[in-house]
Amino acid sequence: MPSTVPAADDRLREEVRLLGGLLGEVIRDEGGQALYDRIEAVRVASVAYHRHPGAKGSAELERLLSELSLDEAVGLAHGFAVFSLLANVAEDRAGKRRAQAQAAEGARADTPEGALARLQAAGRSLEDARALLSDALISPVLTAHPSEVRRKSVIDRIAAVSDLLDACDRDDLACRPEVMTDGLRRQAVILWATRLVRTTGLVVQDEIDTVVSFLERVFLKVAPEQLIDWRRRLNAPDLKPFVRIGAWVGGDRDGNPNVDADALRAAFATPAKAVMRHYLEAVNALGAELSLSGSLARISPALKALSDASGDLSPHRADEPYRRALSQIYARLSATHLVLTGQPAPRPAPFAAPAYAGPFEFRAELTVLHESLVASHGAVFADDGLARLIATVDVFGFHMATLDLRQNADVHARVVADLLRVAGVCDDYAALDEEARLALLAAELRSPRPLFSSYADYASETLKERAILQAAAEALARFGPDAIRTHIVSKTDAASDLLEVYLLLKEVGLYRPEDPAACPIQAAPLFETIDDLRAAKPTLERLLKEPSALAVARARGVQEVMIGYSDSNKDGSYLTSTWELHEASRGLLSVTEALGLRLQLFHGRGGAVGRGGGSSFAGVLSQPTGTVAGRIRITEQGEVIANKYGEPDVARRNLDALTAGTLIASLTPPPDERMSDRHGQTAAALSRASMAAYRALVYETPGFVDYFRAATPINEIAELKIGSRPTSRTASTAIEDLRAIPWVLSWSQSRVMLPGWFGFGSACEGADIEELRAMATDWPFFRTLVQNMEMIMAKADMTIARRYATLVPDQALAARVFGALQAEWDRTHAAVLAITGQAALLGGQPELDRLIRLRMPYVEPLNHVQIELIRRRRAGDDDPRVREGILLSINGVAAGLRNSG
Repeated sequence: MPSTVPAADDRLREEVRLLGGLLGEVIRDEGGQALYDRIEAVRVASVAYHRHPGAKGSAELERLLSELSLDEAVGLAHGFAVFSLLANVAEDRAGKRRAQAQAAEGARADTPEGALARLQAAGRSLEDARALLSDALISPVLTAHPSEVRRKSVIDRIAAVSDLLDACDRDDLACRPEVMTDGLRRQAVILWATRLVRTTGLVVQDEIDTVVSFLERVFLKVAPEQLIDWRRRLNAPDLKPFVRIGAWVGGDRDGNPNVDADALRAAFATPAKAVMRHYLEAVNALGAELSLSGSLARISPALKALSDASGDLSPHRADEPYRRALSQIYARLSATHLVLTGQPAPRPAPFAAPAYAGPFEFRAELTVLHESLVASHGAVFADDGLARLIATVDVFGFHMATLDLRQNADVHARVVADLLRVAGVCDDYAALDEEARLALLAAELRSPRPLFSSYADYASETLKERAILQAAAEALARFGPDAIRTHIVSKTDAASDLLEVYLLLKEVGLYRPEDPAACPIQAAPLFETIDDLRAAKPTLERLLKEPSALAVARARGVQEVMIGYSDSNKDGSYLTSTWELHEASRGLLSVTEALGLRLQLFHGRGGAVGRGGGSSFAGVLSQPTGTVAGRIRITEQGEVIANKYGEPDVARRNLDALTAGTLIASLTPPPDERMSDRHGQTAAALSRASMAAYRALVYETPGFVDYFRAATPINEIAELKIGSRPTSRTASTAIEDLRAIPWVLSWSQSRVMLPGWFGFGSACEGADIEELRAMATDWPFFRTLVQNMEMIMAKADMTIARRYATLVPDQALAARVFGALQAEWDRTHAAVLAITGQAALLGGQPELDRLIRLRMPYVEPLNHVQIELIRRRRAGDDDPRVREGILLSINGVAAGLRNSG
């Protein structure tokens, strides 16, 4: 497939041409010359249409598309989708090269070197950094939110292509044409012949397996290495792990009826198998390596005692204390594997030994070996494989990732009402007002009496929720306190929503009235909608007046609060969502500070700008002063997981960027308070105007829902097998009930990108442009907002969006709604350029501009094919190949846009 790469990074251009050329050869060989020629003709027509969208360009494109046979349409969608995937490999490698070069020059603040240099310039010391990270929590949380359209098999093939190109960088032999080209061609053939879309739906175990594959393949290597590196940089060998990987899969049951007690148990057993297998292999490898003889090497008394206590009676190891100790450690790990997973270790131990009570015992025995080696033989053993294994245990324990629980507040209310009714405490809990609910819940939390009776009848929902929390109690007993730390309550709008969680935890013995501070799980509110965010401060104030909630928070020193980017955006526009999140964060901080507590914000971000996406580093720096303070959690969802953590080098860069951002935001906070005081009224006025314009279109325009469902592939997206949750919370077609992910993904596919910009242009009309320029220059919050909007607008294409509007049966409605979209686009485009002082979008970010321009010629044909196939299907063509082609095009567009869901 020929390339139309603009002049940019020569190496990037070469790699795109190489991969595109190989794919073109594969298409000719596997699909035939005719298919190749048709693909090329559509590509050329697409480029011509983009340059001249008038009658002539449109007519030629329409002719080619209408003449496509079904097989050609599917082959074309498949070809461009595969090319988008391969081009992404080249782009990622170019990004890695730029990052390495800039880091070497000290030009990047999002690297360890850059962050420490910035701290030093601000008068902060290494001791300040050590003190902050010693009590820090930086946690990317992997979720199963369905915006990843790629199958794991496809992700694995892309990783193989990247590995081949990486090998060429390291080894001249691997660069020989007969080695590299043949290897790449082999992967291209496999990728071409691999189904890009799933034919069956995912179940929760599939999602667990996918997350664990990233944990096992990437995080097990990267996170310990990062910890060791920061320990070295800060001269802090005992620095505790500050990066903790979190997960939702198997614990998030909000809207997912498939998550039950068995799913929760699987969410612990599956990663436990992976991490225990890693430990067993590492210990076995150490046993092969550490053949030191007790007669030739000094050993510590502690090692001698550990060796003497070993059950290893082999005469071949009688004089090898390290091996004898490692044999015992291996045997104990094998026994622990059986306890934690219910299955024997893959390679059984030669003798029996007691299981470890927890990872701390395992670590303690490894430390005995390490201290003996260092004391007897010096620093050559300080950072060896044993040290890395100890760091891995520090980070991952036996549970691997801390699992959050999440459920909707309405479910908790129904379950509590059922328990209270059956126990004869309250016949109609739902009818009580908020203060009456709080009084009743507080009384029950003081009572040692359980509500549940095994002899009574309860609703199935009550039994299911209780079984899940019982499984959570089992996991905490088995894996330790870091296995589950938080129970998130979505749709929180009252303090009673959180006390209901503590009451349910009491029913399974996790909350004890005599010692509420010992509760291992903290209930955390999730404020999602605009109204919820505006009520967040008084809701948290009321919650922390309750002795139960305050006791748990004081025991931790932290109250966690989750804030949602997606639903607030769908509720009120990108600008309004961003501003209300900012203001809610400041209000929540004032509540916790007044009580001597720290605030731990959990940012529920997605990949797209409309769901809080964009640079994590810039996002951390744009937070209000004091709201980071060394502690931040961020969801990593869908395609973002593979994009940010798909390979070790990229994952390391992203973990370091989060760490760098946390250090800088915490120790050299931006002038947010001053900026908020100076420009807060302006930002609030912009927010009000943006929300009014947004809601006037989305919620108040007659026929808008019909336009949305016809002019975007929302109905077709519902058929993608990308998650175990439905696209809508109810059977309703209302925007209010649609989940944020398909809402954003639909607008991305149709290239409008509405959630990332709509309303901003109207908000800026009549505003003081000089003040807006000053805000974008001096205020990280507003600067990041504008930069993210620029990026998503650069990926939008209103010319292509106009073709999607032709799918609307009522063309008068289409003209009216699309006219409103185009007018707001023009206003927003003009406002952004006026604020940035640029001649074009991304004028100040030339590298990003080049990358986006590089991939668009291969995304646009997919949009055009998608429109054609949707038109055919909606006209009644129910051939399965039509559906396949549509889903392939959705896959390819998402891959090309990268942060579309």
